[in-house]
Amino acid sequence: MSSASTRSLLAAALVAGALLAGCQKDKPADTDLAAPQTPSDTGALTLPQTADHPLSEGGVDVPKLVIATVEGKQFDLSARRGRWVVVNFWATWCKPCLKEMPELSALDAMREHIEVIGLAYEDITSDDMKVFLKLHPVVYPIAVVDTFNPPADFATPRGLPMTYLIAPDGRVADKFLGPVTAKDIEAAIAKAGGPQAAPQS
Repeated sequence: MSSASTRSLLAAALVAGALLAGCQKDKPADTDLAAPQTPSDTGALTLPQTADHPLSEGGVDVPKLVIATVEGKQFDLSARRGRWVVVNFWATWCKPCLKEMPELSALDAMREHIEVIGLAYEDITSDDMKVFLKLHPVVYPIAVVDTFNPPADFATPRGLPMTYLIAPDGRVADKFLGPVTAKDIEAAIAKAGGPQAAPQS
């Protein structure tokens, strides 16, 4: 066989190999659904969409939420009627989430009519979360959400942080995709007919 024929056969074999490789399904990377993709224009970190977890725009007007916190207590949203509740979906790997935590904690501590609950949307154990919270302490309760079975009455987050403002009657008054400030929340409360934000000195 001539060297030219050998080169032709080798080239054909390489092309065939490349085509076969292209037909194979990509091996999935880590299947942690809370892994970020890219920051969106809102500043939120977008989450990947999968067949098992279609990204939803839904949710209900008066959501129910009963969940165990990492401290072993039960948080029941319906027991908070008469107060404004901030439901904050976040994750330990999400830098915008970590940046807003101190402000949400201060809001919870300083405003008697406002309560915050943090829902960690990631695959993490309660013990690991407790260790994390020693480095990033907050005064509000934290619960770890099962990403394969998230709270049914809230839309699957399109990105993190994702924050819902629940009115005293239990209805969703507002929602925020991306970082939120205490000023944003108090403005949304005032817009929905709640107390005006206290003037800053």
